Amino acid sequence: MSKKVVQVYYGQGKGKTTAAVGQCIRAASLGQEVIIIQFLKGKDAEEFCFLNKLEPDIKLFRFEKAHEFYCDLSDEERIEEKKNILNGFNFARKVIDTGECDVLVLDEVLGLVDYGIITLEDIIKLIELKDDYSKLVLTGQNMPDELVNYVDLISKIEPIKQ
Repeated sequence: MSKKVVQVYYGQGKGKTTAAVGQCIRAASLGQEVIIIQFLKGKDAEEFCFLNKLEPDIKLFRFEKAHEFYCDLSDEERIEEKKNILNGFNFARKVIDTGECDVLVLDEVLGLVDYGIITLEDIIKLIELKDDYSKLVLTGQNMPDELVNYVDLISKIEPIKQ
């Protein structure tokens, strides 16, 4: 298998998830297995539910139970949702460890660091787990400088006009 590629889409602009999904569609069209795990979007993030129609080539997972975005939850709701989010992150580890797919997208995973749900070290350990995938795509609003040496491609998406 070729060397793994770790790619990041980050920034304040819209389109990070869309860019990552584009990578997924390209990979699926080449016969690769793709898994997307979304974080911090709330259970009702319907914008990419059409991906369910692309199963089994592209599999979409969300572990959150709340209908609202994480930042809109009460403190008590956040405690419960954090458990669900950590289940999703642990699932990502399992996917990499078992070589379950060729392309793994962790949508808004960088936001988990921003909210203190996981650490930057957790992401680095995830990247270093195993080489049994060809591409790992991470998205989020912020790109920590400490992560740069672990990533092959970085794309910043920012609004020019709103």
